[in-house]
Amino acid sequence: RWISDYCSIDLNRLLAIGQTPLRSVEEGIAQLEAMKNAGLRGVMMPGDPATDFDYDDPRWDPFWQTAIELEFPLSWHILTAKGSGRPRGPKMNAFMTIIRANQDIMGTLVFGGVFERNPGLRVVCVEADAGWVPHYMYRMDHAYKRHRYWLPPGQELSKLPSEYFSESIYTTFQDDWVAFKMVDHVNHKRLLWANDFPHSDSTWPWSQELLDEHAADLTSEQSRDILCNNVAELYGIDTSELPIGGDSLAATA
Repeated sequence: RWISDYCSIDLNRLLAIGQTPLRSVEEGIAQLEAMKNAGLRGVMMPGDPATDFDYDDPRWDPFWQTAIELEFPLSWHILTAKGSGRPRGPKMNAFMTIIRANQDIMGTLVFGGVFERNPGLRVVCVEADAGWVPHYMYRMDHAYKRHRYWLPPGQELSKLPSEYFSESIYTTFQDDWVAFKMVDHVNHKRLLWANDFPHSDSTWPWSQELLDEHAADLTSEQSRDILCNNVAELYGIDTSELPIGGDSLAATA
């Protein structure tokens, strides 16, 4: 309620994303509907649901279907899932592992058939970079082609894992020049650049200089999509109503 009220001053510039503890499928559905009715644009999901079954379990399908019907993107942020073990070596090395939990969640959704059973579901992998996506999709396809029989009978996928990733998963990134270099190896309409202000890991106050360098080799279409159009399409933002016109947003993001 607080975030809804805070953003109500300008609903086309301030987009509220809700949160849910996801203690049950039924409660989660009710919260999605309440958030939608309150004008929120999406929901931040916990890395681990507070249930004894994970996100790939078909019992979650009514929740996914509700998100589709409400046109509600579901986001998973880094550092919201339980760690897989104690980090090794210097503390700085632990920083290198923080995107792994998000990769595990995306893999769970893909290999678990969530997108197979729920086409139209839109998922956002938040602040986990994007330069790794081409290699991760290759590894997913390799695993499926060579070891798909590890999946339980009847849970085979009708498409390659990379196809589900390319269609359904958006990735946000900020200071990741590799993501811009890999743009021709992914669906660039699923890339969302962010400056992460005012977090200490943000690109501020050098966002413009960074983009001038990192996005220099992009086509004008790719630049507009990654810096403006993709997020506008995902969250239903009318760029024509913003103080800066939609045609100028990509150059001033």
